[in-house]
Amino acid sequence: MTSTTDTTTETKGRPAGLITGWDALEFWVGNARATAGHLASMLGLEITAYAGPETGVTDRASYVLESGDLRFVVTAGLDPDSEITAHVRRHGDGVRDLSLAVTDPASAFEAAVARGAVPHLEPHEVTDEHGVIRRSAIRTFGDTIHGFVDRTGYHGDHAPGFTTEGLPTYPRQPAVNLRRIDHLTANFSAGEMQPWVEWYQQVMGFEILLSFDESQISTEFSALRSVVVADPDRRIVIPINEPAPGRRRSQIQEYVDTYRGPGVQHIAMRTDEILSTVAAMRDRGVRFLDAPGTYYEDVRQRLALLPLPWDRIEQLGVLVDDEPDGHLLQIFTENLGDRPTVFFEVIERAGARGFGEGNFKALFVAIEREQAKRGNLY
Repeated sequence: MTSTTDTTTETKGRPAGLITGWDALEFWVGNARATAGHLASMLGLEITAYAGPETGVTDRASYVLESGDLRFVVTAGLDPDSEITAHVRRHGDGVRDLSLAVTDPASAFEAAVARGAVPHLEPHEVTDEHGVIRRSAIRTFGDTIHGFVDRTGYHGDHAPGFTTEGLPTYPRQPAVNLRRIDHLTANFSAGEMQPWVEWYQQVMGFEILLSFDESQISTEFSALRSVVVADPDRRIVIPINEPAPGRRRSQIQEYVDTYRGPGVQHIAMRTDEILSTVAAMRDRGVRFLDAPGTYYEDVRQRLALLPLPWDRIEQLGVLVDDEPDGHLLQIFTENLGDRPTVFFEVIERAGARGFGEGNFKALFVAIEREQAKRGNLY
């Protein structure tokens, strides 16, 4: 790991200075009701609102899912010729909108466009009897967008056109207790990482936190490079990845080939108590990637001084890493859908601010094992 915190990028007049956190991640999917039910069941999220033809939204169906400060929206197109349907046909189920909560969407939009961002949605207001939501959006990597949203003046059901009536039922126990988005990763083809790192610096006003090269993230077969960018307050953290040369096809390249371009690979969700969270998710039927066979023997020796319930950690398949500022525990799910694209991470931080460098190889090996099953490790 190379610590390369870059404070040279001025945030004044850039979107980073207006960001207060994540607003929501919106997935475009083939079947919104089924995906909402699946996410509620596997992650313990609460379905809190719905929009569709019954609420006057005629071209799509959307469900809002929440837990703590975590908010997902899953949306499906109702017209075979819609942009949503075309997006799903090309990419499969995937993340479309990385929506950021900002104090002023118009200023964030104007600042980003002035520095080279491609406009997607001009600043505007959406109102009903419950108040006003201010919005705008710019295009970012691939078919992904960054929405800028201010909902502080709105007190209804998520947004105009949404309702809380007639929501689907879903399992409520055992409780999972995911709290918020910790970070998400974006995958690119070889040679595309650095231009997008610079885009986040120059357009958004983000800083470089860390960087990793192929000497730090590799296996016998493949490797990757990664640069982590974030707003100065670390509310929005995005590792940007590209494959490095290796003997076989990198899992980053498999993602790009399967997703048909760059996009969000995994979403890390923070919890305050990972062991009970993972136990609840396993009880709900969630399947996680398995650590390599010698992982726990090695990590128990390497981190023997950490006073942790090692037997329970191994039983649940949780990974552990230690850093100068503390330690972290993390685990990764299998892919969300049929394509090997989006998956989730669950993470608990005990002071550590990194990403589990000591677990990179274990994760890579686990993903390569799944690649080999699919016939894509060649």
